[in-house]
Amino acid sequence: MALLDKWKNMAYSETADKNKLRELWKEYFRQEKEIYISLLKDPDTVVKGTVKELADKYGVDIMTMTGFLDGINDSLKEKNPIEEMEEDTEVNLGFDKELLYKNMVAAQADWLYGLEEWNDIYDEETRTRLYKEQKSSMTIHRDGPKIGRNDPCPCGSGKKYKHCCGARKPA
Repeated sequence: MALLDKWKNMAYSETADKNKLRELWKEYFRQEKEIYISLLKDPDTVVKGTVKELADKYGVDIMTMTGFLDGINDSLKEKNPIEEMEEDTEVNLGFDKELLYKNMVAAQADWLYGLEEWNDIYDEETRTRLYKEQKSSMTIHRDGPKIGRNDPCPCGSGKKYKHCCGARKPA
């Protein structure tokens, strides 16, 4: 089983003890923050190595490093092969600074996009601009007129919207 599958089975288990899962995530977020602090101190240096080497470098276990690599992958200039990653897989942490900041905002990870290390990378005005750009990109814009509860359902069923598609709970 690939490392990512093991990480997902452990971190997102529906059968695990909820307290143990809560502790796992609490510790993960603490370690994740420390890795980001280290990376943001020298954001232009691309850190490379095997999954095991990076876990050792940052003082975390293999599963924590796997979760970290999964989380940062969408912010990397060159994606890692996270689906089939093993301990000896060569990976890199060369991230796009703007994309990383925006992805942290999208994840609502204020403990990460609020790190003081960002102050040396972007001034407050730039951080505010990036924050606003990300938030506005997540806003859903409605096209067309609003459907009233008592209007006919646009799906064509002939029922009132409130008794048809409007009665469905959002996913």
